[in-house]
Amino acid sequence: MQLVIIAGGKGTRLGLKDIPKPMVKIGDKPLLEHQIDLAKRYGVDEVFILSGHLANVIEEYFGDGSKFGVKIHHVIEPYPLGTAGSLKLLEGKLNDRFLVFYGDVVMDFDIASFVEFDKQYDSIGTTIIHPNDHPYDSDLLEINKNNKVTKVLPKPHQDGEYYQNLVNAAVYIFSQKIFEYIEEGVSQDFGKHILSKVVDAGETLIGYKTPEYIKDMGTADRFEAVKSDFLTGKVARLNKQNKRPCIFLDRDGVINKDMDSKPLCKDFELLDGVAEAIKSINKSDYLSVVVTNQPMIAKGFVTFEEVENTHKKMETLLGEQHAYLNGIYYCPHHPEKGFDGEIKELKIDCECRKPKAGMLFKATKDLNIDLENSWMIGDSQRDIDAGKNANCRTISIKKDLSADYIAQDLKDAVNYILKGVDNE
Repeated sequence: MQLVIIAGGKGTRLGLKDIPKPMVKIGDKPLLEHQIDLAKRYGVDEVFILSGHLANVIEEYFGDGSKFGVKIHHVIEPYPLGTAGSLKLLEGKLNDRFLVFYGDVVMDFDIASFVEFDKQYDSIGTTIIHPNDHPYDSDLLEINKNNKVTKVLPKPHQDGEYYQNLVNAAVYIFSQKIFEYIEEGVSQDFGKHILSKVVDAGETLIGYKTPEYIKDMGTADRFEAVKSDFLTGKVARLNKQNKRPCIFLDRDGVINKDMDSKPLCKDFELLDGVAEAIKSINKSDYLSVVVTNQPMIAKGFVTFEEVENTHKKMETLLGEQHAYLNGIYYCPHHPEKGFDGEIKELKIDCECRKPKAGMLFKATKDLNIDLENSWMIGDSQRDIDAGKNANCRTISIKKDLSADYIAQDLKDAVNYILKGVDNE
């Protein structure tokens, strides 16, 4: 597969004068070289570098790519054209589907898995999406259960608006059809202009959700953070090819105050200290994943949409306090039949309803989780049993439920786990 790297950044906020932003060093190599090395590792052998500001520095360093084991083409924009406008310069020069990176993004992800996922869909393209710790000032996307992007939500977001914490990571696979939506010679960006145009036109744009390390270094603070993560090995460790431990979280009574028999979005409130606890998980190598039984759907008391809206509120409230979840899994089923108003097709003895471990196993398949080094935190016996059925260690909140540890709240539970890791 061919790779296009959009490398026109100036690095003004980083105080760069003599080199363009993609040439700043991360460890002992320029960021652009790290990106090319990553692509080469997964079989990419042809790279197009779109540059502008100080393009000569990039061209002199990489040449034709022979020293780096790939073929490199240099294309210089005549004036600033934005991320999409510059890509238009390559119309007619690329294969049917191609990769796109932004040159100011530090990343290490399983490109092979991304490509295989993209092949499953007849689409105009696939974009990598992930949660971050500042969704309130990020451009967001919404996807449906089939991974199709249904909404593009540019910042700023309205007060009182709840959303999925799914940020466009600026890594794409596009088909040639994308060029139909880009005007020639006009400055345009994918996030601001093109993606919404594509979705509004009814095109199939797919979202690929991954917890792997993909972060921009657009500010001085972010630059220092990604440098630190690179030097400690975190960037490489989070590649999906490496198993990661997870902290599985029950929802009601652990993350939020228990709601009545008809849980609605308006009644959802985070418990004290929850965002701080999940933020601590985010800073570690653990994944944070919610697994919750929602039998009120099967009983006909609430709809799928109402549960999804509640989860949007949960993600929004957490994001306001710089915390995020890597996944939310819920079981809509219930085994007992014969009640008025029930949804008959959901009244089944399923494999996902806790104490069975189906939701944990689904998350493990999606995220390559190391179950033996993972934890389940809950406030009921079914939560603890689900954790044990998945071979995880367990923590109960305030109750003696035969768990490995009894915690006072989520913050206490997370501190116990992370303190144990630090002492190993």
